[in-house]
Amino acid sequence: MQYGFTDILQLLGALGVFLFGMKVMSDALLLLAGNKMRSILASMTSNRFFGIATGFLITSVIQSSSATTLMVVSFANAGLLTLTESIGVIMGANIGTTITAWLITILGFKVSMNAIALPLVGLGFGLTFLKKAQLKNLGNFIIGFALLFIGLQFLKDAMPDINNNPELLAFLSKYTDLGYISILLFLCIGTVLTVVIQSSSATMALTLIMTAQGWIPFELATAMVLGENVGTTITANLAAIIGNFRAKQTARAHLIFNLIGVLWMLILFYPFLKMVSWLTEYLGNDSPYVNAMAIPVAISLFHTTFNIANTLLLVWFVNPISKIVERMVPEVAMQEKAIEQPKYLSSDVLKYPETAIAAITQETQYLFKNAIFQIVSHALSISRTDIKSDLKVKKVIKKSTTVFDTDVRELYQTKVKTIYGKIISYATKAQSALVLNEMQNNQILELKVANRKMVEILKDVLELSRNVNQYLNSDNEYIKKEYNKLRNRTVKVLRTIHLFRTVEDNQLHHEKLIKLKNEIVEKPITSNRSVNDLIKNDLISVEMASSLFNDYDNVNNMIDKLIQVAELLYGKKDTLIENNSN
Repeated sequence: MQYGFTDILQLLGALGVFLFGMKVMSDALLLLAGNKMRSILASMTSNRFFGIATGFLITSVIQSSSATTLMVVSFANAGLLTLTESIGVIMGANIGTTITAWLITILGFKVSMNAIALPLVGLGFGLTFLKKAQLKNLGNFIIGFALLFIGLQFLKDAMPDINNNPELLAFLSKYTDLGYISILLFLCIGTVLTVVIQSSSATMALTLIMTAQGWIPFELATAMVLGENVGTTITANLAAIIGNFRAKQTARAHLIFNLIGVLWMLILFYPFLKMVSWLTEYLGNDSPYVNAMAIPVAISLFHTTFNIANTLLLVWFVNPISKIVERMVPEVAMQEKAIEQPKYLSSDVLKYPETAIAAITQETQYLFKNAIFQIVSHALSISRTDIKSDLKVKKVIKKSTTVFDTDVRELYQTKVKTIYGKIISYATKAQSALVLNEMQNNQILELKVANRKMVEILKDVLELSRNVNQYLNSDNEYIKKEYNKLRNRTVKVLRTIHLFRTVEDNQLHHEKLIKLKNEIVEKPITSNRSVNDLIKNDLISVEMASSLFNDYDNVNNMIDKLIQVAELLYGKKDTLIENNSN
């Protein structure tokens, strides 16, 4: 056999150039169109047909089904996509990835790219020196595009010629004439190659070259294509290992969808191939059974028709597939963690702006509705359960006579400070490491503001808490009544925020918050009159009056910030800021 170790190294090097070109092209396209593509994905609806169209569009544009599925897994992990939506996108991605096969077939086999590939590299390289980011990314795309076809040409040249290597033909003939066993064998080969190379496009290129060189007949090449459909699901499943149950469900759905497609295709294998052969001849090409040079077009046609047929068949079974997946990977309740430990923040969320914003938002909301809500209510010796109840505010205040032992400073140090630092750190990393548009940057700035306001709320309630504890059980009914008024106002705000946060149609509660916020301007005037009357009539001491004046300001500041935070976190019902747990 005239094919030695050096030839194998050249084949591996050619494959490396092809894969590198594919990666450079895909990465550049992600930078050129990624923001728009992810924005479309993040605004998904439960309409499965829109999901299919979205998956097809994204994969066609960025030329990588793996990148699309990884994005879908990440978005599902962050709670931005439901399982049903994810399945729809994956179906579309399976169709979109067939564009790559046509690109390779038409430009790699029908048209010679050799003459223009190197000039394209020169053009792309020149664009990378320009200052404008979009032109730089365009330059990288052109370089990747040219390298892909340079690598494809190298692969064709490095692949052993069967005519000059009869031993190879004799070896292959042992495995290509076994009927269905051969089909299953080459299906496994396609799967393993895709898993090893981690690129269905590269495996497709190898399959096309093998057929053009006469290694394998048309039917075995299509069996390898089916294997590639299975192998490409491994990427998503590997990425989902460290994800939550949503990520795992999405990855399993991808695997099940492709496996079902392969199973029914194996049953209808030969009739389907005859239909593809007829379609190839109808489009003006020779039959792939007669002319080996017609096989690349026939394989691309098979790849496209199979994925479209599989999608049209299974699109009506999205809900049953979802139920199967949910049984395989049951929903897992979020593990209870101490408030100071991150629940949503992980290194994976910093892959995309959308997942980073979603995770930071969810973490901020969790901190607000648990730690801040609890500390403020307990600092005023009021139960959170009573605030959330339907009990009238006056009755809540009347029954809340027991002083809570709440050390606000210690709670801040032990419960809030650490997670606050983590949130700010992730927000800063997202701003520095990710390419954000103006809206996304503003969203992160708003989240930073919300977190800073929450810390300021605790500072406001710190002094207030001491005086509430001192005067709540005072013998002086007048000072006690004044502090109960302050507690009453705070409970109204906390209850309205709770309803604003949890009720789906929250416009009415938002209007109430605005009204409560406007009252802050009027309250100091009426409060000053009230305190002055108490002092004038010797009903409270000067020390009590001084505490009251300070605490009126503290309560006003605290209420203003509480409402600001609520509006920042829950005022915009945007896909990225939706929280799936109240």
